[in-house]
Amino acid sequence: MTAIVVQVAMDEEAQPFLDAAAQVSDPVTLGRAVHRGVVIGGATLVLVVSGIGMVNAADAVAGSVFRYGSDILLVSGGSAGGLASDARVGDVVVGTEIVNVEADARAFGYALGQVPGMPASYPTDAALAAAFTGERVTRAAMASGEKFVTAELAHALRESFPGSWSVDMETAAIAQAAFNHGVRFAACRAISDLCAPDSEEFDTHLDGAAARSAEIIIDALPRLARA
Repeated sequence: MTAIVVQVAMDEEAQPFLDAAAQVSDPVTLGRAVHRGVVIGGATLVLVVSGIGMVNAADAVAGSVFRYGSDILLVSGGSAGGLASDARVGDVVVGTEIVNVEADARAFGYALGQVPGMPASYPTDAALAAAFTGERVTRAAMASGEKFVTAELAHALRESFPGSWSVDMETAAIAQAAFNHGVRFAACRAISDLCAPDSEEFDTHLDGAAARSAEIIIDALPRLARA
């Protein structure tokens, strides 16, 4: 049976899944990542907490492929900062394509955001993405980098990546690792903050964003299994 793997960065983002679960397996640690089997409403998923950042995220994907095989269905869940002018805290963004804002090899003719030898952006699996539905769900491009995005950096990212609706610190790495391993991949993250000058807004709304992302993902589980 194909495993549905939901990968989040933090324990706070995992907690809503654990709260909704009828069964949770004992945790298994692979590198930094913690894996748990979770049964929710009769559906089974693997919940992976990777740790924060691009390297931890990519390493966790490799661990999942090693443990469950490359035919997994992989979902990036959790929180994100809102870049779009109309983004609101609590909105959910389902990624259509993912870009790495740290990559800049334009001196060699690559696009901004493109790692040499890799695509300029990573498309998500359309059939998986279609499974995520609900109120205040937007389908748009997503961005990721190694920096927590506050107001000054957000302004620069809006100019350089005008199509990106949200930004986080893991999804582009998950997308690239999925691309490398031929894994079907989607992203469903909720907006925790609007890239304010400091982390206060993020700290205030992280739990709510985690709950929103989990709500949409849990609702989608039966459709993901058929996608």
